[in-house]
Amino acid sequence: MTRALVVCAHGTDNPQGQAVVRSIVAQVARRRPDLTVREAYVDVQQPELPQVVNDLAAQHDSVVVVPLLLSSGFHTEVDVAQAVAAHPHAHAAPALGPHALLAQVLVDRLVDAGATLNAPVVLAVAGSSRAAGATDAERMRDLLAERWAGTVALGYLAARQPSVDDAVRVAAAEHGGDPGAVVVASYLMGPGFFHDRLTGLGARVSAPLGDDPRLAELVLRRFEGVDS
Repeated sequence: MTRALVVCAHGTDNPQGQAVVRSIVAQVARRRPDLTVREAYVDVQQPELPQVVNDLAAQHDSVVVVPLLLSSGFHTEVDVAQAVAAHPHAHAAPALGPHALLAQVLVDRLVDAGATLNAPVVLAVAGSSRAAGATDAERMRDLLAERWAGTVALGYLAARQPSVDDAVRVAAAEHGGDPGAVVVASYLMGPGFFHDRLTGLGARVSAPLGDDPRLAELVLRRFEGVDS
């Protein structure tokens, strides 16, 4: 049986963010040379997801789309779902997050940013108007809190409250009023518009998740979890 794996990212016009996605896709392809591995996007970049699924479905017995997205939301519930709906042998895996592997990557990024394990943290998430996205964000906050000695608050960059700005202000007020005492954990795939917004908050900001090998591992776990 011929099988294809589509790694579906949001898309960005930031060259560094684009490189992160390409690196993860390349890692997945190296780990599984038995699969046809392709990238696709739901916004901003090409190739668009529906066309990639259509092309692969015509040539393979099974196509699985793994969203390179960190929570459920509009893109998983609508864009990805619609792309696979027209093909009986095309399936969608869940989003990458929430997951314990991602929590460990976040811990490593915080330590790399110079955070001590008891420092107050604000987990900065993109945000989604969908209820499932909020549930996923809260679960991710809990997974990080299980691995971090300091307090972990949740802040949204869009769609929901509290905003990251407000979450940083509250955390700073609880620690002497100094935003520099707070560390923002960037729960984002790579550099781009949202991560740029974090750098002006006055708090230390960790690097995005990036092309850590654990993300490629998680893509393959999601792929294998689909009964195709």
